[in-house]
Amino acid sequence: MTEGPQHTRDGPAASRGAQARVWVLDDPRAGTSAQALGIAERLGVAFRRIPLHWNWMAHLAGLAPHGSLRGVAPHEGGLFDIKSGEAAPKLVISSGSRSAAVALWLKARFGCRLVHCMRPGFGMARHRAEFDLLVVPEHDGVPPGANIFPVTGAPHRVSPKVLEQAAERWADRLDHLPHPRVALLVGGSVRGADMEPARAHGLARATAALVAGRGGSVLATTSRRTGAEASDALAAGLGPVMHLLYRWGEPGENPYLGYLATADAIVVTADSVSMLSEACATQLPVYVALPDLAGARHRRLVRALVNQGQVRRFDRDLAGWPRPRLDEAGRVADEIRTRYGIA
Repeated sequence: MTEGPQHTRDGPAASRGAQARVWVLDDPRAGTSAQALGIAERLGVAFRRIPLHWNWMAHLAGLAPHGSLRGVAPHEGGLFDIKSGEAAPKLVISSGSRSAAVALWLKARFGCRLVHCMRPGFGMARHRAEFDLLVVPEHDGVPPGANIFPVTGAPHRVSPKVLEQAAERWADRLDHLPHPRVALLVGGSVRGADMEPARAHGLARATAALVAGRGGSVLATTSRRTGAEASDALAAGLGPVMHLLYRWGEPGENPYLGYLATADAIVVTADSVSMLSEACATQLPVYVALPDLAGARHRRLVRALVNQGQVRRFDRDLAGWPRPRLDEAGRVADEIRTRYGIA
């Protein structure tokens, strides 16, 4: 999943039907399954979503030649529910290191095509050529190869259709907030520690001052890495301006998608590949804040987005500029159609 909530599927293509010839391996880790699901949804064909649940042996799966189900726990709708004679998949889409071994096992059994997001994990390097397409972020360093498809950021599930649906769903709950509206997407340290409250407070004060001077409002949301103290500091800093603040894990639906769909500009912290990629899926001006939170990978991504004209650094400015919508899931889906005739 991403930093925001799980997203609704894009249109009528998603399916659990047994005859679907596209299968998606759904790894439950945050930001992982969204990559494979986002690509599948953009293909516009029926697909079968196969949940993966893991046991303690999951880290050994990559040691088996030609893939393995080692570490996959039985679960309703999972791989152990595959019936004899069931239609074989034509294409399997997977993401994350753990699902790579499962994808290779399916190819050995069914002879299907494999599209895998992110580099295969431990023990999988010798099998890279067995994947028909490896969707690899450029900021991770892309090795050359006929089966390598480099992307900016990460594929995800925030499509134009999803944003349109979110705008309709959240309109009544957000209509009272004045424009310009700034969506403030706040993450935290990439090393797992909570964000320092002083940083959160400073970012909130700067955003509030900028928006209040224009008579607007702030739509703020935090992530699991922000922490309670930083969230409190963020709330205090936003005090001078009309705002909504969603704290990660609080009751009620996360308004993340509603914020993206109804804002006039986005300010996002530099520490999250998912939030950066999803913000750029809109047609809004996107500003990157708190670059000191970013690790080396994130800094490379931010530089690439700046060079492409996708984002600008947050410096007390909300002026927009023309930029294309970043749609890497759609671009990968187009490549799959071209290479493998999936339609």
